[in-house]
Amino acid sequence: MALPDYENGEAGEGPVIRDKRRVDPETGELRTPDGAAPEQEADAPAEEEAAGAPGADQRVTELTNDLKRLQAEYANYRKRVDRDRAAVKEQAVAQVAGELLPILDDIGRAREHDELTGGFKSVGEALESVVVRLGLTKYGESGDAFDPTVHEALTMVPQPGVEAPTVIEVFQPGYLIGERVLRPARVVVAGPAEEADGDGEGSAEESAPAAEAAPEAGDDEEKK
Repeated sequence: MALPDYENGEAGEGPVIRDKRRVDPETGELRTPDGAAPEQEADAPAEEEAAGAPGADQRVTELTNDLKRLQAEYANYRKRVDRDRAAVKEQAVAQVAGELLPILDDIGRAREHDELTGGFKSVGEALESVVVRLGLTKYGESGDAFDPTVHEALTMVPQPGVEAPTVIEVFQPGYLIGERVLRPARVVVAGPAEEADGDGEGSAEESAPAAEAAPEAGDDEEKK
């Protein structure tokens, strides 16, 4: 087998080595593959990003509105839960305090008659302080303006000089739980007196001369 004569320029086909490195080792620049358009490839992502920007902004706006709506719904839910919890607590306290009202009435009557002494006094004052901490408020005093929403009038006594209905005696004090009336105060009310007696007498006196004058006119007609 004859070998190729390299000295005489006769060379056979040998291995072909291709440099596929993307960076040119001599210049350090990025090589461009055959048939590729680097400028178009570089501009393509920018164009896609610019085309998708309006849609992304709209999506962000929608998500922000959804988040705000969820926050508002959660805030309303918290308020509703707190309101319901307070109502349940007030109802429970009112039920317990309602059972204690007769005992508080006995303590009040004993204090009025100077019978709240010794150990009974200590127990009574302790019980009153407990119900006050629970939110129970006692009301109803002589001289208060009568309010039908919180007072129960047992009787109305007309008194001269009174311009508006006024409490003059308290038979049973009232109690409040917060703004809720647990028991209305039972009271006697003084109201404005009717000052029509003087007017009635005057009208009777004025009508008397007219009645006396009428027969005289009749007599004159008979004489004629």
